[in-house]
Amino acid sequence: MTYHPKSDFIATMIERGFLADCTDYQGLDEALMSGCKSAYIGFDATAKSLHVGSLIQIMMLRWFQKTGHQPITLMGGGTTKVGDPSFRADERPLLGPEQIDENIAGIKKVFSAFIDFDSDAENKALMLNNAEWLDGLNYLDFLRDIGRHFSVNRMLSFESVKSRLDREQSLSFLEFNYMILQAYDFLELNRRYGCVLQMGGSDQWGNIVNGIDLTRRVLDHEIYGLTSPLLTTSDGKKMGKSQDGAVWLNADMRSPYEFWQFWRNTTDADVGRFLKLYTEMPVDECDRLGALQGSEINEAKIRLANEVTTLAHGAAAAATAEATAREVFEKGGVGGDLPTLTLSPEELGDGMSIVQVIVKSGLAKSGKEAKRLIAENGAKLDDAPLTDAGLMIDAGALSSPIKLSAGKKRHALVQLG
Repeated sequence: MTYHPKSDFIATMIERGFLADCTDYQGLDEALMSGCKSAYIGFDATAKSLHVGSLIQIMMLRWFQKTGHQPITLMGGGTTKVGDPSFRADERPLLGPEQIDENIAGIKKVFSAFIDFDSDAENKALMLNNAEWLDGLNYLDFLRDIGRHFSVNRMLSFESVKSRLDREQSLSFLEFNYMILQAYDFLELNRRYGCVLQMGGSDQWGNIVNGIDLTRRVLDHEIYGLTSPLLTTSDGKKMGKSQDGAVWLNADMRSPYEFWQFWRNTTDADVGRFLKLYTEMPVDECDRLGALQGSEINEAKIRLANEVTTLAHGAAAAATAEATAREVFEKGGVGGDLPTLTLSPEELGDGMSIVQVIVKSGLAKSGKEAKRLIAENGAKLDDAPLTDAGLMIDAGALSSPIKLSAGKKRHALVQLG
């Protein structure tokens, strides 16, 4: 990166590692220097929460607002009905309108923790839904007015489409329309709200460029695109997934303790990079903490977990999670904020096998996985090795809560309700 930006936003993006590419660094930089501007990122409503994989985009919107500009979070109420084919091997399952609305309601909770929608400032964030302009489109008018600006030859050359076709995997006409709809979003946001920038992960580059071309052709306006790198952890895993599933941002889908624990378990090599991307700590402090070695790096991981959990769930949740973790790991005690399975007397009956209990607690996805965990000495009951897969847990065993562990880092409480 040889460009030296004048605007606070682009300087921050470069310094903290958010930037993969930009359609016109200088043009965007000068536009941002000329006053408050609007930028958007689109989020399709495919689940009731976003997960950690979306956090880099949420932080970009947060920094955009902190540097004096207006972020727009665009909910894909319309585009979710089609499904983004970018870099997917198969078509997304189609969702009905009620499920999409329910998902949008869940996702909205995430943003309010990171972005200010309520102030009276000029750069107060907007939350919009593309169903507002997509749901009422007349197909023939849309084909004539918008479709004529798209070259199929060019669309086939985009990497997200090309990779699917190269593998001889089907790409439906429905999905092929997705990039036209996303381009139309940018046109409408520019027309209605003066939005000059679309941001997204680098897998969205083709879709973003399409929107810029369309807006220039139809409105003759100068607009820009900026992408972030697609993040993987240093061991090559996709960001946002852990061994027991997606790391959701909503507290009702992933407890603040489990969320905190995900960050605490960051690989040593990722600590400095993640501090820059997911916290607002000064860059030199992120570099200092990321360079620590041996047991000292653990304190840097705790700092990372506290900072990210504070942003997502509040300072009290972060402090409780840290206290629970210290109690569990350092004193071998039972922390009060661990994921908890409460069994009713009816459910427990005369007793339940330890394998079933492990599955119900979320520490294993299946009985087979739970048995393997026990066979490989990876399971503990109240910190003692659990070796008997046939063990039955009855009401007497649950006269006080028991602690189950899978490996060194995953724990759950089981109690009688």
